[in-house]
Amino acid sequence: MRSECVVIEPLQYPVARRDEYVVDNYHGVAISDPYRWLENPDSEEVKELVQKQMKVTESVLWNCDSREKLRASITKSFDYPRYGCPFRRGNKYFYFHNPGLSPHRLLYMQDSLDEEGEVLLDPNQLNEDGTVALRVYEVSHDAKYLAYGLSSSGSDWLTLQVMRVDDKIIEPEKLSWVKFTSISWTHDTKGFFYCRIPAPKESENMDAGTEVTVNDNHQLYYHFLGTKQSEDILCWNNLENPTHILEARLADDGKYLLMNICQGAVPLNKFYCCNLSTLPNGLEGHREKGILPFVKVVDNFEAQYEAVANDDTMFTFLTNKEAPRKKIVRVDLKKPDVWIEVLQESKNDVIESVLPVNRNQMIVSYLSDCKHVLQIRNFESGDLLHKLPIDIGSIDYISARRQDNVFFVKLSSFINPGVVYQYDLKPTVPIMKVLHETVVPEFDLPDYQANQVFVHSKDGTRVPAFIVARKDIELDGSHPCLLYGYGGYGVSLTPYFDIRRVVLARHLGIVLCVANIRGGGEYGEEWHQAGSLANKQNCFDDFVSVAEYLVSRGYTNASKLCIEGGSNGGILIGACINQRPDLFGCALAHAGVMDMLRYHKFTIGHAWVPEFGCSDKEDDFRYLIKYSPLHNVKRPWKDSSTKATQYPSCMLLTADHDDRVVPLHTLKLLATMQHELCTSVKNSPQINPIIGRISTKSGHGCGSSTQIMIDKAVDCYSFMAHALGASWID
Repeated sequence: MRSECVVIEPLQYPVARRDEYVVDNYHGVAISDPYRWLENPDSEEVKELVQKQMKVTESVLWNCDSREKLRASITKSFDYPRYGCPFRRGNKYFYFHNPGLSPHRLLYMQDSLDEEGEVLLDPNQLNEDGTVALRVYEVSHDAKYLAYGLSSSGSDWLTLQVMRVDDKIIEPEKLSWVKFTSISWTHDTKGFFYCRIPAPKESENMDAGTEVTVNDNHQLYYHFLGTKQSEDILCWNNLENPTHILEARLADDGKYLLMNICQGAVPLNKFYCCNLSTLPNGLEGHREKGILPFVKVVDNFEAQYEAVANDDTMFTFLTNKEAPRKKIVRVDLKKPDVWIEVLQESKNDVIESVLPVNRNQMIVSYLSDCKHVLQIRNFESGDLLHKLPIDIGSIDYISARRQDNVFFVKLSSFINPGVVYQYDLKPTVPIMKVLHETVVPEFDLPDYQANQVFVHSKDGTRVPAFIVARKDIELDGSHPCLLYGYGGYGVSLTPYFDIRRVVLARHLGIVLCVANIRGGGEYGEEWHQAGSLANKQNCFDDFVSVAEYLVSRGYTNASKLCIEGGSNGGILIGACINQRPDLFGCALAHAGVMDMLRYHKFTIGHAWVPEFGCSDKEDDFRYLIKYSPLHNVKRPWKDSSTKATQYPSCMLLTADHDDRVVPLHTLKLLATMQHELCTSVKNSPQINPIIGRISTKSGHGCGSSTQIMIDKAVDCYSFMAHALGASWID
């Protein structure tokens, strides 16, 4: 039997106005959209409904017994020091560190690894509530300047500023309305390249991050220090293809400007480069001559090309061209039709990253059954030189320069909070030492176990999953379980440490499972494509199969199984509760793309079309409408194909400044579910709550302060605990 739900009496949901006259014709099929008005974030009616929804949510959370215990325990558990990998610029080292409960990590610098670091930039001093975050940064080649980008309230919009490293004085200029960019200094330290989108027309009085207008016409600029943003040099602008996204950086030699042109958020790109040394009067002299003279090395969207390094005109790439698990290739710009294979594709493992080091060597990171393997290879030949011993887990970050024999690696896993290693390649046999080891108070690693299992999906595909639990649990089906998934954009889920979930295992007896479903990159581009476009249903089938495995093997039962995912993973949760409401006791959907017919019309949604397809095309519409969470809400008590009499307890989460997956997705689905399952039905069987959590002054998740992360975890997991009937364990 399903566990006792969060509230005994049915909730009184706010009744959202339905406009039955809004009907769209998709290739001869009429689709109603009665909550179209919820797409306007500036509407007073929308704001009023949001306030009413928040009151309902708070009334539910108020009755969650474990809420304050979770708050105290998670807050206490977050209070431990965390270190990032050092990276070197000039003769200085830089690293990030959070001493514990600081809202954001601080940037430190030091002249030597043996000395105490000093704070270079503390984002926590920029405002009182921690809603201003450091999102991008780059130290100049000579370590004289730090350029950095700040966001407010979680928005993707950035403001770029420059600090002098020696005296920490901030230069007067500010670059506004910057989005989706990195920063790349020229070696003369006169300025840097960055990308931006034209400022919105209403930008003067706009609350940045709350708008839904399309973000297009991504442009590449160069900024000279000490000048106004209006004087920046436009380096590339493609008005014929306004939805393309640019990625630009300077090559390590300081000579070539490298640019990827991306059709969307999938791993496909064109690759152009510009020899800056051929500009007669440098960048300043090119100001009036239009865009830079780029050489089109790869001018199609057939594959992904990531520039690893160059020796003058000889360029080395990591690519998935005719190699779904990737290979390393080389081409001379003087002979652009002759491509040489340096390191062939592995039969089983995926090359995840390649970094040049120690002049003629390279660090190659492989993904083997969702776990990382680290190797040192000869840069010229690709021959294997060393297999570096690392624990089973994830490589969070590698910091290396081609001219250095020393590099740094940060490793973590589900039960390892993180270790920063220093490797020295100068000796014949590499020397490894621990630079920083993260220690979490009251976390006893021997009490926990992390195992990998393989589950057969609906079509027989072998799907990996990690299961983390306290040791020696009895598989009697009695344990509450949290199943997490993503499955999109070729993103791989590898073992990672999350102190919040340690608290859930310790105090609620939660079994954690992470499913490596199709759509991710765990087994290369074929695995990704098997879960994208018309194959998206495979993601849901894989996830459901892992859920059924957890139940059949006695880890949990349907009434005690909670599913969680965010962004693309929010689609996963929305689709699965529609398709299998009988299989779950609770669902947490963070910032999900829920309206698959209109997502491309808002902010950066157009970049996701290569991943999902577009309803403007009839073939795409035919498969999108089959799983779109918004369009497939149904009353399970009227569906003979399911044993469920209601949906599981559901919390749909969004944020008012999420300008990536805009809040309208969550609001429309929330209104639809409440109407279809509750407010339009007399004596509805739907007793489990369907609530929304709409946070303020926060966004899609990047740049969230420690307190925002704690607050969200407390609300989500206390709701989950009550829904699953999980008792508190001291």
